Amino acid sequence: MTQSLEQVYTQLAAMKTDLNDLRATYKGVTKNYSIALQTLNDLTLHSSEAAKRSAKSTEQSRIAAMNAMMAAKEASGNPTLMAVVETAVTAAVAAALAAVESAAAAAAAASVVAHQAEESLLKASSEAAVLLGWQLMQQQKR
Repeated sequence: MTQSLEQVYTQLAAMKTDLNDLRATYKGVTKNYSIALQTLNDLTLHSSEAAKRSAKSTEQSRIAAMNAMMAAKEASGNPTLMAVVETAVTAAVAAALAAVESAAAAAAAASVVAHQAEESLLKASSEAAVLLGWQLMQQQKR
């Protein structure tokens, strides 16, 4: 009887150790999950801010290009020069708009990545909780 009681205590001690290990692992996963979510949130906010600044910069570039074109029109009556200036202004505006579209696409992509990562992390956290529960049940069966 004493020997079987010692075996029970030994098994209980092993289960307690396993449970503490599982809790520590789960806490680590939860901490990493929180850090990852915060990082992704910061990335999304920075991308959004960059897109807004890019849009403002593009508008300023458009205004500057139009002002340069008007100044060139007033300074020269040469139609060939005017055609070159208008082409340059059109190219500058197109480049600025492309930069805005690129920044907006980057912000949207960052948002999608953050959302997908959040879902993945939630799933991993859920799976870790299920695994913890399963392992506890297995320990109790022993």
